[in-house]
Amino acid sequence: MSTLVIVGSQWGDEGKGKVTDYLAEKAEVVVRYQGGNNAGHTVKQGGIQYKLHLVPSGILYPEKICIIGNGVVVDPASLIEELNTLKLQGICTDNLKISDRAHVVFPYHIRLDELEETAKGKNDIGTTKRGIGPCYMDKSERIGIRICDLLKKDVLKEKLKLNIEKKNKIFKEVYGTDAMDFNEIYESYRRYADILRPYVTDTTLLLYNLIKSGRKILFEGAQGTLLDIDLGTYPFVTASHPIAGGVTVGAGIGPTMINDVIGVIKAYTTRVGKGPFPTELHDENGDFLRERGNEYGTTTGRPRRCGWLDTVILNFSVRVSGMKGFVLTKLDTLTGLEKIKICKGYKYEGKVIENFPASLEDLALCEPVYEEMDGWDEEISTARSFDELPNNAKKYIKRIEELIGINASIISVGPDREQTIVLKEY
Repeated sequence: MSTLVIVGSQWGDEGKGKVTDYLAEKAEVVVRYQGGNNAGHTVKQGGIQYKLHLVPSGILYPEKICIIGNGVVVDPASLIEELNTLKLQGICTDNLKISDRAHVVFPYHIRLDELEETAKGKNDIGTTKRGIGPCYMDKSERIGIRICDLLKKDVLKEKLKLNIEKKNKIFKEVYGTDAMDFNEIYESYRRYADILRPYVTDTTLLLYNLIKSGRKILFEGAQGTLLDIDLGTYPFVTASHPIAGGVTVGAGIGPTMINDVIGVIKAYTTRVGKGPFPTELHDENGDFLRERGNEYGTTTGRPRRCGWLDTVILNFSVRVSGMKGFVLTKLDTLTGLEKIKICKGYKYEGKVIENFPASLEDLALCEPVYEEMDGWDEEISTARSFDELPNNAKKYIKRIEELIGINASIISVGPDREQTIVLKEY
């Protein structure tokens, strides 16, 4: 590893937190490059569960530098709460660095998110209502407030006043709700600025110098490929770029500085929110996967929709992020299933296709073409080598490799760090 990107290969929730935590042991720097506190990573270490939303997973290693990049949108209240929780759990956060170019989430973003979702009714997107989308909207509209603005009280006052005036017109004239109080928000965010100030720096310069000095750097995103705003199942997507290409913009480095990309693949498929899901299960197998896999959102607690593994999605992800290998997570969840299915194509308008369509209307008409394999009953959570896995589990992994054209690098057989089978070192 010199610079390694970890990408979610499905709709997010693939277990990137554990993977990042595991790989961070050999890294020296861990960077979060996009998203906000609308996503979460759950990491289990030494029997203790840590829930991370904005802070990179490498924070559990006190000697690692952890960076929140410029492509992240930061809710200061949420971040400060997360830092306080980590400190109470005995985790040192002194090595956290926050980009001065990252945009700031304000209460009016959160309210707009809630109001817009409610107004859409049955056509809602299913956001977490954390204000992430509206914050990225302000960023694109070039009226956003960045961390560097937050630290300058006069700049913050001027920009915040203009934004609140604009948003209050929307609240009153469009939604018929009360205006937000400028002074209350301004004073709160001035306090947040004082708390976060020691962490803030030009992370693009820091990263450049770290890369040039040969440090081992790990990049982690939130969500997954199919939630990318350009390449995902639009409009049921996030507002940023979880794919590997998002690293260059979201962390402020050139593409030639990326050496390797690996995808994280859950051994089955899940998603939250709305939108077509070709392999979704509405039977006892779907319930089995949800309960055995504890498929409930880290941030929201929402139950996840569950289905069989879909290699049409995976091949799309391999292609758009240039993945060279993959990490297979939650293989242990499949233990106990008599039969396991893999989707290797879609039946659309009487033909079998292997490409992932852009149109959601087309995707909704796609029927999965399955290949069925035998399952296994043996407990695999104690396996520490590929040879220790049941034969049917080995066959399942090998078949995935054949269908997507890249090899497994790591296999996770449980939530703890040590429940990991390493096939390739990074």
